[in-house]
Amino acid sequence: MKEQIISAGKVSGIVALLALASCTSVQTPQTQDTQAATEQKQAETNVLLQEWSGPYQGVPAFDKMNLADLKPAMEKAMALNLAEIEAIANNTQPATFENTIEEMERAGEELDRVFTYYGIWGSNMSTPEFREVQKEMAPKISEFSSKISQNEKLFQRIKTVYENSQKNPLPADQQRVVELIYKNFAMEGADLSPEKKQRYAAINKELSSLYTAFGNNILADEEKYVVYFTKDQLSGLPESFVKAAAKAAADRGKPGQYAVTNTRSSMDQFLTYSDERGLREQVWKNYYSRGDNNDANDNKQNIVNILKLRKERVGLMGYDNYAEWRLQDRMAKTPEAAMELMMAVWPAATARAREEVADMQKLANATSKTKITIEPWDYRYYAEKVRKDKYDLDSDEVKNYLELGNLTQAMFFTAGELFNFNFKPVPEGTVPVFHEDVKVWEVTDKTTGDHIGLWYLDPFARQGKRSGAWATTYRAHTTFDGKKNVLSSNNSNFVKPAPGEPVLVSWDDATTFFHEFGHALHFLASNVKYPTLNSGVRDYTEFQSQLLERWLSTDKVINQFLKHYKTGEPMPKELVAKIEKAATFNQGFETTEFLASALMDMHFHLADPNNLDPDKFEKETLAKLGMPKEIVMRHRSPHFGHVFSGEGYATAYYGYMWADVLTSDASEAFTEAPGGFYDKDVAAKLVKYLFAPRNSMDPAEAYRMFRGRDAKIDALMRDRGFPVPNTQGKK
Repeated sequence: MKEQIISAGKVSGIVALLALASCTSVQTPQTQDTQAATEQKQAETNVLLQEWSGPYQGVPAFDKMNLADLKPAMEKAMALNLAEIEAIANNTQPATFENTIEEMERAGEELDRVFTYYGIWGSNMSTPEFREVQKEMAPKISEFSSKISQNEKLFQRIKTVYENSQKNPLPADQQRVVELIYKNFAMEGADLSPEKKQRYAAINKELSSLYTAFGNNILADEEKYVVYFTKDQLSGLPESFVKAAAKAAADRGKPGQYAVTNTRSSMDQFLTYSDERGLREQVWKNYYSRGDNNDANDNKQNIVNILKLRKERVGLMGYDNYAEWRLQDRMAKTPEAAMELMMAVWPAATARAREEVADMQKLANATSKTKITIEPWDYRYYAEKVRKDKYDLDSDEVKNYLELGNLTQAMFFTAGELFNFNFKPVPEGTVPVFHEDVKVWEVTDKTTGDHIGLWYLDPFARQGKRSGAWATTYRAHTTFDGKKNVLSSNNSNFVKPAPGEPVLVSWDDATTFFHEFGHALHFLASNVKYPTLNSGVRDYTEFQSQLLERWLSTDKVINQFLKHYKTGEPMPKELVAKIEKAATFNQGFETTEFLASALMDMHFHLADPNNLDPDKFEKETLAKLGMPKEIVMRHRSPHFGHVFSGEGYATAYYGYMWADVLTSDASEAFTEAPGGFYDKDVAAKLVKYLFAPRNSMDPAEAYRMFRGRDAKIDALMRDRGFPVPNTQGKK
């Protein structure tokens, strides 16, 4: 899920950046007035600053985005926000929830709007020109973030409200807002000495540039390395992929050839089906060496610099390591607890992976014309052949029933059953979009017809769009200053088909589609008053989305929406039975590649970064853990953007596993109910306790209210077909 930069009330990093006149110049009141008038005129005409207009309480003017407007809009919006913060900090009245916390929650509207556009350029529509703006603005954004988080007068007012609330508690939602804001400021060094604050701010500024460079290096390698092949090298590839690959090559000026782009969705399909082992190796190496090619886009030194600065920064506040600091406000609380969970699963995952390799090697020995030893670029290919051999399950056959339009309708049906939501397409041209591929739906309450918000979908991969899948919001629900609707979005990287061809996706991609839609539903179901309460706890916010994945394989979805793209016939029961029988197939690979990344994330942040060689450290650490040589980390360190192009998932990538414990346990609440996954009573509790509250209550308490107890690891182990450990640990 994409990290968002949000308003100062949520203690975001947003910097005031008015273009300052030279210190040596002397301005008369007349020239000052002229400059102010010019700036005011620019602000009034800059589309990125303007209040959103049009239907649905106003929508972003995506059709009027102009990169030339971005920098001045950011500078002006951040200046306005800083002025708001200064006014709060310098209020001469005693600090109260109303004149301090509520005013912070209210601040930064212009900046929120500008950062919506900034996020689109950064994630969906990046260009070399934007990256130059991003490079220039990143340290300035960090600088202003520090001006807010280190504003002594502001923090003293927040601290006063917080301390008063400890003696005389406020209403529950107000109490939660105060605690979240106070703890956030404290974690960001608000209590440090002036000298330490100065160093803290300098570190953050340097880190912001490193994060930008890291992310842009990945994107550059994704754009740079494309594998082209010819008609005589199509063996094994599905027709839909062949047509998409032909289009990808033609789009890049090579008509008559075929292209595998350096993105997961393209790489994954090619490695699964292509009979050309040499090409598989080339595609695999391109993908897994992103950021690790010893050239201008190499990220290894960036990793070292980031780790050193993170360790130094938390050391200013007395923490031994970054993980200890970061996890204090997560569900795990400590790195030890996170490691304990991962290591409870790791031995079973790697043991299963070795069994999978043995099965593949046996099949390769029997079918390959030349003697081979299974390598990482063979794993997906032979796993697919074992799947066919063991379960008579052909992934390409399954794809025929997973057409993107039908899957979208399946998600809408699920949302209707669980949340009582209705999705209706918005007529083209009614709501501006940033690319012709983007479609928009209005979300309403099925019973009352009340408007809830909009849902945008940007489904296809393209140059300048970051890889992977994510969800974000352009506007979150609050009732603070009048009820605000939700503008949510999902973003995928499906391979765009040739004109007139269907979009057929794998079961894994369909699962991811449901997953990201779960994030969107979490936004749309929000029922909180204050903006800060829409924030998330990283090892909890993945839970809701992972849980929604379970509805893809329910009978109601399969029978109504998983239809053959040619015949319209629903997926036959025999094929469904094969899918169910193979449900735990390849769990060794999937769990091991994920856990390897999560464990490396933690080990990097617990290690001494001095004299660290990231590649060597990665290799040696994984060897000590007993990583099977046929598998690599899902995200190798030099392109581990979750962890090194920002801080959202740093020492928190384990959170997917933590959330999976909750997911498996919560799923059993449905399977134990009379109505199964569509049980109305359990669904009502799901919405009430796990979706609507967002961060307005402690996640562990919210889960207990839903389930009646803490989650146990047992259900997760059962789901993956692993032995249930003897220790009945609770998470």
